[in-house]
Amino acid sequence: MKPRDDATEVTAAGIARLAGVGRAAVSNWRRRHGDFPKPVGGTETSPSFALADVERWLRAQGKLVEVPLRERVWQQLAGHPAGPVTALLHAGCALLLVRDRPPAWLALGAVSDERLAQLLPAELEDVVTLRFGTRRRRAVRVPEPAELLPSVPLLRGVAELAAELGARGAYEFLLGRQTDANPRQYTLTPAGPAALMAELATSTAPARTVLDPACGTGALLRAVAPRPDQCLYGQDSAPELAALTALRLALHSDATVRTMAADTLRADAYDERTADVVLCHPPFNERNWGHDELAYDTRWEYGFPARAESELAWVQHALARLVDGGTAVLLMPPAAASRRSGRRIRADLLRRGALRAVIALPAGAAPPYNLPLHVWVLRRPGPAVPPAPELLLVEAAGVPDTDGRDKQLWPAVQDAVLDAWHRFDRHGTVAERPGLARSVPVLELLDDEVDLAPARRLPPPAAGGGTTELATVRKSLGEALRRAVDLTPPLPQEDPAHPAAAARPPLTSVGELARAGALTLHTGTGAGGAGVPVLTDHDVLTGSAPSGAPHEGAPDDTVVRTEPGDVVVPVFGGGAAARVVDEATAGAALGRGLTLLRPDPAVLDPWFLAGFLRGTANHRRASSYASTAARLDVRRLQLPRLPLAGQRGYSERFRELAAFEDAVRLAGRLGERLVRGMHDGLTEGTLPPE
Repeated sequence: MKPRDDATEVTAAGIARLAGVGRAAVSNWRRRHGDFPKPVGGTETSPSFALADVERWLRAQGKLVEVPLRERVWQQLAGHPAGPVTALLHAGCALLLVRDRPPAWLALGAVSDERLAQLLPAELEDVVTLRFGTRRRRAVRVPEPAELLPSVPLLRGVAELAAELGARGAYEFLLGRQTDANPRQYTLTPAGPAALMAELATSTAPARTVLDPACGTGALLRAVAPRPDQCLYGQDSAPELAALTALRLALHSDATVRTMAADTLRADAYDERTADVVLCHPPFNERNWGHDELAYDTRWEYGFPARAESELAWVQHALARLVDGGTAVLLMPPAAASRRSGRRIRADLLRRGALRAVIALPAGAAPPYNLPLHVWVLRRPGPAVPPAPELLLVEAAGVPDTDGRDKQLWPAVQDAVLDAWHRFDRHGTVAERPGLARSVPVLELLDDEVDLAPARRLPPPAAGGGTTELATVRKSLGEALRRAVDLTPPLPQEDPAHPAAAARPPLTSVGELARAGALTLHTGTGAGGAGVPVLTDHDVLTGSAPSGAPHEGAPDDTVVRTEPGDVVVPVFGGGAAARVVDEATAGAALGRGLTLLRPDPAVLDPWFLAGFLRGTANHRRASSYASTAARLDVRRLQLPRLPLAGQRGYSERFRELAAFEDAVRLAGRLGERLVRGMHDGLTEGTLPPE
């Protein structure tokens, strides 16, 4: 049986992405065009359509010239009959063959689909066995010919995508799209915290063997710097995640990769193996982790964890899998540092020198994003590893914001944490930095609570930097307020004989301007090269400098770089915002959730364009609403149809408003800083009340 090329299904959201429009436009097409393809699956409220039929209709209507290769492959994967995860596994196996044995794939690619499905398993078996070991002890299973047959069109597309992005880039793109589309199905460790944890674990010496006992999609193991003869071990209770991790790591480097599918605490697949480094982002707040079955387990060297202390079970499991002197780094909920039910285990970890550092990250660093998660650094005691007399505590939320903005920059956080850790790891102590880092004697921590929360043990920074700095802030605030007053725009006087409403020119839409070539539209991907900052929706809304990091799963060649005169608009959240890119912001990569409009300067003034795009009524007309969010269809935004000379007056007024808005924002930030500093100084006794 030959697989049908049109078997891939696509949702309304996928059609909108193919055509570069909003979902509301797709709904309008279905209502207005009787020849629009009929649903072939899905539900009444969320129907799906045959991708091939949709492409033919879009081309016939002039709404689609060519489907981008990566979009076509993604739609094939998302609409796979066996589900996107199975499709990802098949794609990963094929990409491994493309990467490691390109001549074999080229020979297979020349045969028919049915013949390819018959021959491919034998080729895959050889390369999979070479990378992951024998069948009995590996997570990656080679599919049978009948399973592969529906995947053949996808695999051909994936191989073509690998020629464009590389095998690793193609898999990262598809895996990133899958996790983005289904965020609740995966516990993700963002690239920044993953890199920090890997660096903390390997700062003393490069690790040859690294284990992640709750590997998920493999982000932590992927963050480890490659080295010769490296062995990466992963385990996850979900078989598909163990397999995805293995394929991702094998495509990322030439390390020996072994992953297992089993419940780590109940059925450890590596109970006889030790590693130089253990990295782990364990599941939080698990009640059913095996408390009743594991009461006499030999891993509980520091005490039997209470039912509510699953995280301390993972801590002891990590220590049990280390060589003497090996390092474990775990991402932990903040409650694990202070819950009374865990105080005896925390005390024993301190007494025996196993716990070396507790680092509080800023809220939003990793999911759940509403909590300031902690990183625990542990080292397995041994004969050659004497107990440490001090514990390093770091409050990374207190990292100074070097450019005066409230939003934390992750590189600054990472640099501050690593600097404190490297100093402490070399000398066993570190000079106190109020509000940021302190090495605390273990004896000081062994009280009734054994509370290890850094914020409760660190001396606060001087309130607002002290009286001198508060005086400087107050002076800057006065200057900012005077500037804001000077920039307050005057209200124009309306001529009763010529009402403004009567003189309004006809309107045009962004979509019409794009079709006429007056501007081009670009969608943010979050991709960016090393060292390239990403302009985020938060930056646009707050008028801040680009502060984001490149998205881990996005190929670098999808990067959209800003240029002076571009207009950037957030598409989510329902707020009326648009920002003109200046010289300081130019060169940044465009973040996700943003649309960039690049006007032709001979036709459109960017300030004229941005000003009208910010209109509240304009946004209401162009927004669509889901149950919990609003999305802006930028193509539906409207502005007056005026010649360039007629745009100048509006442009100047919008520039004045932007300058006034920046001045008010600066005054607001300085005012908040002054109020916060004086409150802290009065309550902490560093400022007198008189």
